[in-house]
Amino acid sequence: MSRKKGDIAEEEACEYLRKRGFSIIDRNVSSRFGEIDIIAMKDEVIHFIEVKSGMTYESAIQNITPRKLDRVLKTAEIYMKRHRLSLDFCIDAVIITAEQTDLIDNITL
Repeated sequence: MSRKKGDIAEEEACEYLRKRGFSIIDRNVSSRFGEIDIIAMKDEVIHFIEVKSGMTYESAIQNITPRKLDRVLKTAEIYMKRHRLSLDFCIDAVIITAEQTDLIDNITL
């Protein structure tokens, strides 16, 4: 996916999350392990959110691999330490297709 398409998908994901009561804290946070697309807060929980888009739901979600989740988790841990945060957190995904946008809460390996 091109950077421009990725930026558009991330903007759409942010709007989707705001409508559901999330506050966007940060975007495109990098570490040596990888990048987190969106960091948001809701109900005293920090959500590290991966955004995936595709022609179909299946094609988008297949890009969330165990390796990708491991990189997001490592980057999330670094972010929490860097900002001295001791709140609960989880890793989520927003899946975007032409027909729908869905939030997948608390992805695990």
